[in-house]
Amino acid sequence: MNLSKNIQTIAKETLYKEAEAIKKVADYIDDEFEAVVNDILSMKGRLVITGVGKSAIIANKIVATLNSTGTPAMFMHAADAIHGDMGMIREEDMVMCISKSGNTEEIKVLIPLLKRTGAKIIGLVSNEDCFVAKHSDRCIRAIISEEADPNNLAPTTSTTVHMAVGDALAVSLLLARGFTSEDFAKYHPGGSLGKQLYLKVDDIYPKNELPVVQETDLVKASILVISKKRLGAAAVVNAQNELVGIFTDGDLRRMLENHDDFSSLTIGEVMTSNPKTINTGEYALRALNMMRKYDINQLIVVDQQNKIVGFLHISDLLNEGIV
Repeated sequence: MNLSKNIQTIAKETLYKEAEAIKKVADYIDDEFEAVVNDILSMKGRLVITGVGKSAIIANKIVATLNSTGTPAMFMHAADAIHGDMGMIREEDMVMCISKSGNTEEIKVLIPLLKRTGAKIIGLVSNEDCFVAKHSDRCIRAIISEEADPNNLAPTTSTTVHMAVGDALAVSLLLARGFTSEDFAKYHPGGSLGKQLYLKVDDIYPKNELPVVQETDLVKASILVISKKRLGAAAVVNAQNELVGIFTDGDLRRMLENHDDFSSLTIGEVMTSNPKTINTGEYALRALNMMRKYDINQLIVVDQQNKIVGFLHISDLLNEGIV
């Protein structure tokens, strides 16, 4: 392998070039970009995105991002469009043509055909003086100075920039629509991402035992309760049945380190006071974030009257696949 630079240097230079190109493209976000966003927000149909080669791959990615964030979108390959797929286009649709040069033969053939449908055309190009820019209703400029490869040929920087502009478009649209995390969950019900957005504490804690001991109970008896319930902890309450603490396996280890004889010790003497709790109705993701923040393995679940109703353990969240 005969290289003038080492592999790490080449890789870093590639990333620096692409990152710098994305920064520069921010200067081209202007009134025309904003007009495109407003046009998409007010359209009656769908946004159809087309391209050929690497641009077609980027178009597919942008379509996926838009669909998952509330903007109805479809992919149409430019070569297939002129061989029958034009039938999917309706007058109320908008068509975005992605092309680095803006002079790709398939796109040049396609645009006049699109005009006949009455659909509005948006260009996304890296060349201001091109066919697409001149014949589109709107045009987003994603100008780059060069590709990342030394021959300035392989689609690298241009495709990265086009994808980043697609993300900018999607985020602008979702914020303009007031798209919430709950909306996002509707489109992502499966997998760990979906669970993070819809799974609640109430869906988990009822499956667990509820170990509760009195603060005046002896440690020995309390350990038996904890062992039986298999959660490695117990909520500690006072005579009024109010939560005053928690006794965990960590408290047990500290007790053994500090006391040779614990036969007369009560839980109230060795418990952790002011335990962390989470309310019913909260999302499981918030429980996970609390456990991470406070470096703990369990939370006591309480209702709106601050009554203990259950336990949530880190293993529950692991089993649900949201960690």
